[in-house]
Amino acid sequence: MPARFRERLGPGFIVTIAQPDPCLALYPLSIWESVCERLENAPRKDERYRRFVRHFFAHSEEGQCDAQGRLVIPPNLRAYAGMVRDVVMIGTLTRIEVWAKERLGEIAPSQDEASAFAEELGLY
Repeated sequence: MPARFRERLGPGFIVTIAQPDPCLALYPLSIWESVCERLENAPRKDERYRRFVRHFFAHSEEGQCDAQGRLVIPPNLRAYAGMVRDVVMIGTLTRIEVWAKERLGEIAPSQDEASAFAEELGLY
């Protein structure tokens, strides 16, 4: 894992699924606490909510890098994200996403689509 991401995540973090995307998300513990708060404060706690929470937490693990900056991803999470060999890590607003290299290429927007959306957001 790149040093800049290790610094951002801290010594311990959460590795989980990033539905609806077929990748994993790494959350710093402070952000993970806010995710849990939002779930705890959800206005509905029906069967659909309970099924989602069980599924989400069944696919969430505590993570940490070893002395060389490597992260061991549990087999069930690697399978969810389709990780066989090469992975790509992307820093987003609140988390780090870990993608199977080939899957990331499949969902990338075209240059025109990315430019139009950036303009729509007022980024340029």
